Parts: sequence; C-alpha cells; structure tokens
Amino acid sequence: MKLADWLLPGLRIKRWLVVFAAGLYLVALGGAMAAGADLWAAAAGWLRRPWLAVTGRFVPEPWPGVAVMALGGFLALGATYRLLRVVAELLTPAGGSNGGAVDRLVLRRRLDRGPRVVAIGGGTGLSVLLRGLKEYTGNVTAVVTVTDDGGSSGRLRGELGILPPGDIRNCLVALADAEPLMARLFQHRFTQGTLAGHSLGNLVIGALAELLGDFEQAVYESSKVLAVRGRVLPSTLTPVTLVARMADGRVVRGETAIASDAAPIERIWLDPPGVEPPPAAIEAIEAADLIVLGPGSLYTSILPNLLIPGICDAVRRSRAVKVLVVNAMTQPGETTGYTAADHARALIDAVGPGVFHHVLVNVQQPPAALLQRYRQQGQEPVRLDRERLRQMGLQVHTARLLAGDDFVRHDPQRLARALLRVLLAARPRVNPRRRLDFFLLGERLWREEAGSAEPARAARDA
Repeated sequence: MKLADWLLPGLRIKRWLVVFAAGLYLVALGGAMAAGADLWAAAAGWLRRPWLAVTGRFVPEPWPGVAVMALGGFLALGATYRLLRVVAELLTPAGGSNGGAVDRLVLRRRLDRGPRVVAIGGGTGLSVLLRGLKEYTGNVTAVVTVTDDGGSSGRLRGELGILPPGDIRNCLVALADAEPLMARLFQHRFTQGTLAGHSLGNLVIGALAELLGDFEQAVYESSKVLAVRGRVLPSTLTPVTLVARMADGRVVRGETAIASDAAPIERIWLDPPGVEPPPAAIEAIEAADLIVLGPGSLYTSILPNLLIPGICDAVRRSRAVKVLVVNAMTQPGETTGYTAADHARALIDAVGPGVFHHVLVNVQQPPAALLQRYRQQGQEPVRLDRERLRQMGLQVHTARLLAGDDFVRHDPQRLARALLRVLLAARPRVNPRRRLDFFLLGERLWREEAGSAEPARAARDA
C-alpha cells in the first residue's frame, strides 16, 4: 500500500492527521509563549488578542503558554489514539477474536510472538491439543497423519484419489479464528442422499485439491477460509497404507481394520516405505521450540508420522523440547493394559531413542460412574509408573489434565498450559530478543493458574 493511499477518502485518517498537526502546532506555540516575552510577542497575534480579551492581563506570563501547550498535547494524544483505532480496525476486521479492534491487534501481536510449537499426531487428540495451544501462540504447526481409510475420508480417498482429509479438517477447525458458524459449517455432516456421511469440510478440501491439482495447496487455501492460527500440514503427500503384524501372526492392512482388531500389535509399518515428508514440515520441526507427540492413538495416530524417515530424523536432530503426551485411557486391543512407560517403550522400540525426552502424564482420576462406563468398554486409566520412565532416561511431568464433561479426555487449556510449563521449565536456548516473550508467557501462565486455583480452593472449602 502506497503512503498516499492512506489519504484516500473514507478511511477516516485525514481528519485525525489534521488534528494531530494542530496539536503539535499548539505545543510549539505554547512553548514559545512560556519561554519569554520576546517569543510571546513574536507568537501569532491572532491567538494573543483573543486570549487577552478573555483573560485580561491578570494571568502571570508563563501560564498562558503552559495552557496552550496542554491543549496542544491533549489534541495530539487524542488524535494519536483515534489514528491507532482506525488503523487497527482496518487491519483487523471484525469477526473471530472477541473484543475491540485494538484488543484484536494486541492479541494478534502477542500470538505472533508466541513459542514455535510443532504438534505431531492425528485423530481427535491432536485437535484437542490445538484448540488449547492457539490461545497462547500463533506459531503452531500441526503435522497430521494421512493413513485414515474409514468413513468419509476413506470414500474420498478411494473415489478421488486424494489423501484422507478428515483429520486435517479437524485440525483446521481446531485452529480456526473464523466465525463459529463457519467452523460449524465446515464440520457439518450430511445425513441424507448420496452425500450421507460426508462432512462439508472434507468435500471442500477435496474440491480444492481437484481444482488446484495440489493437496497441500488445498489445505493452505482452506486454512485461509477459516483464518487458521498456524499451519496444518500432512505428514506426507504420498498415499500410504498402514500395515500391522498382530501378536497372533496375522497381517492387517488399513488403519480402520488395525484399530478395530482386538489382538495386540506386534509391529507396524507403512506401505510403501520410505515416503518423503513435505519440506515445510521439516522446516517447522527444525525451527521449533517445542515438539509435542500426541495425545492420540499410539499405533494409528502418533507412530505413523514417525515411521516417515524424514520426520523422525528431523525430530531426533531438533534442539527443541520434545514431549510425549500419554493418553488418559487405554484403547481396547491397541494399548490394552499399557502403562505410561509402555507407551514410551513402544515408540522407542519402533523408531529408536531421541525422539522425545519428556513425558507428560495425567494424574487426575475420572468420576467413578464415568470410569465404570469406560471399564465396560475395556478401557482403564493409563497408570503412571514413574520409576520405569526415569530408568529409560525420561523426565516425568504430571498434571490434572481432564475436562469436566461426560468423556474422559484432555482439557485443551489445561493441556496447553501444562506443555508450556514443561517448555519454560526446560529453559530452552532462545534468541535473546525472544527472552522477554518467554518471560511474559510465564507471567501469563502464573496468573491463569492462580486465578483457576481460587475457585477450586473455594469449592474444596465449601
């Protein structure tokens, strides 16, 4: 935008520029008046005569100049405030974030200076994490598995030959800063006709992929529609199939079939092997301050991403703080009877050490009635075996992470705060210019935790 364009009619800028210039003139004139009689005599006569007509000659010599300076300063400050409001309204249109234009501009600036986080996974667990992280940073990159072959994603994958869009759609909506209706529209699932079972977001991504001829570009354009805070990237642009050898020797192909099989998993791999990740995913991992694995299905959401050599090697090389978020509950067949250490051991056995050094485990117990319902489905809370994790050379972090609803799942805000506390506690090496941002993040976390502790303490006392 050219400088002269700011003076076009209708922007409500010229009037405040004139007021600002008038304010500066009065400040200069008042200073001249207060400086002495000679300068006062040289000041504009048109201002001196009305002043004397109103005040007479009883006002001591410095004070008329001081009053004019004060009036000029008031006009200049007021014009500056109005100019900032106008520019903020132009740069941050209404919608998305709550609050006024200046509040939205401050929020955008704060998020732009947030830590660089890469979240690796898939399924609903990853979208829960992203909903929490987007409140603290706009520098979030979600690297999403593309092995889904069930439901709407599986149908579009078979009919259009595109990567499965379902998990990617969920992550886009989780990071969206658009109007709530737009996010709901993207998640809308048809219930009748030939489109029954399809979500509108999947169809939009599929249509853009066909129109642009590039799935990654289709995801990028979808993110602009939803005003996404951050980026969502597929872990690979090559169609792949997840394959598992079960403990009984059977080989099962496809994520849906593996997840629904009751037998324990012995080994898992991708077909074809050795696929390449998108360069943007590697760049994000290399620049990250924090890399998060999970939460999500161990074998069908987290591990498929790490089975891509480029991603696994980049994570291992990265100097970021690397954290594994252990699921709150076991999954029938896939992780039946697994403890927190079993989750960590399964990942290390599959891809080798070095992909994470920290483990975050929930220690909040679900309500008894809710726990009984899950036990009827063959699920149990994941037990923390701290000593085994420490013997594996891992740093253990615990927190109360559950949401207070009818499901045993992580709360987005609690999970995000816990992960950011792990990041700050690890004291990562950052550019000195970013130290203030990390300090302010720590202050914000402290204030929020202090505020949330008061209601909980009052409830316990009652």
